[in-house]
Amino acid sequence: MARAALASRKIVEPAGRDLFPPALNDMVATKLWDNPCWLSFRVNYIAHHFNHPIYQMIWRDHRLTAPEHVVLYALGLREGVAAEDIAAASSKPKNTLSRAVNSLLRKKLIRREQSADDRRRYHLFLSAAGRAVIEESVPHLVAREKMMASVLSLQEQATLSRLMTKIILNADQWPAEINGEK
Repeated sequence: MARAALASRKIVEPAGRDLFPPALNDMVATKLWDNPCWLSFRVNYIAHHFNHPIYQMIWRDHRLTAPEHVVLYALGLREGVAAEDIAAASSKPKNTLSRAVNSLLRKKLIRREQSADDRRRYHLFLSAAGRAVIEESVPHLVAREKMMASVLSLQEQATLSRLMTKIILNADQWPAEINGEK
């Protein structure tokens, strides 16, 4: 009964289902083609298969947690931002990133400077040691992403990027909580 109710809510027709390998795990196939939450499954599946090995490597090589590396990576892209900016861009809870920032400060991988404009605000910067972690780890992230995306043509990659960006830019329209919606 529950399966019938879920199947009746399918959003995406399974285009090309017959082209996929017969050895595909049955549950993966079910979630790909008989799943009303088609987008969240795909995004989470890809993210997990990207993040899990990367964060294992980062823990093994640098003894850094995923939130700590999220902060370092953000600062590798743009220094001088506040922790709340990193939280907004990563969708990680502020308290999780606050703990990561404090840990990185103790490990001397980042430094914090008080804002000249707003004395309550602090800007974060990589230390030389923090920059070394980023310079060592980012090539692994890039290589893994390239490997995962290599099944797509460059045009398909650009289209996927545009479509994902379109969804992300609409994030302010997503309710922060689910209030008994069905």
